[in-house]
Amino acid sequence: MVYKALTIAGSDSSGGAGIQADLKTMAAHKVYGMSVITALTAQNTTGVAAVLEATPEFVASQIDCVFTDIRPDAVKIGMVSNAAIISVIAAKLKEYAVDRLVVDPVMVATSGSRLMKDDAVDTLRRELLPLATVITPNIPEAEVLAGFSIADQADMEPAAAKIAAGLGGAVLVKGGHLTDSADDLLWTEGRAVWFSSPRVDNPNTHGTGCTLSSAIACNLAKGRSVEESVRRAKAYITGALKAGLDLGKGSGPLDHAWATPEIDFE
Repeated sequence: MVYKALTIAGSDSSGGAGIQADLKTMAAHKVYGMSVITALTAQNTTGVAAVLEATPEFVASQIDCVFTDIRPDAVKIGMVSNAAIISVIAAKLKEYAVDRLVVDPVMVATSGSRLMKDDAVDTLRRELLPLATVITPNIPEAEVLAGFSIADQADMEPAAAKIAAGLGGAVLVKGGHLTDSADDLLWTEGRAVWFSSPRVDNPNTHGTGCTLSSAIACNLAKGRSVEESVRRAKAYITGALKAGLDLGKGSGPLDHAWATPEIDFE
């Protein structure tokens, strides 16, 4: 059995986030990865210098080419910067009856650069999030979606519940932005499930959100439940952080291949 996953996201020229991080994560999970590029970004570990968006028509064409030939078992969506692209993606997901969908509502890069236009947030909430099996906002993104500030773990549960209201899927509020822990909260079927882990002392966190959501998609592609997929994905990203890769002058990338055994090809 060959498991397959599709990432619909932006390209990161420095290789640490976006489709590059997604495809590395898929390879580490022994999942065949495919990509639909929504935007080209000129960026590195210190920030985003420029963004060149794909047209909605070209995004649709890429999706058609994937689904009419190698249908993915799961889809992950990352950077979708404008309302028109979000609308066409949502229409295509409905057309192809996608039933394992992870949406990472990427609004701001790790470096602080804004990646989503204001009008796109409403379209995301209205057209794309209701289709998701699970959405994975970090604290700042969850604040936008919930409409109130999240200062600590006590605020995460009502935020997740409010975001999930009216949606069919689960919500994973990532606690990495909190200062005292790296605990994540999964709101699923009207209940809260906490995933606790010690904070890894590593300033290099470029692409953590992309990596986690892709790892969840890989596990969903293999037929695992949302809860088990999140548990396994969190273990994977914790290992990638603990590996201590140190590249670049800013917030560097993770070691996506930390769990992949070395092979001597000679």
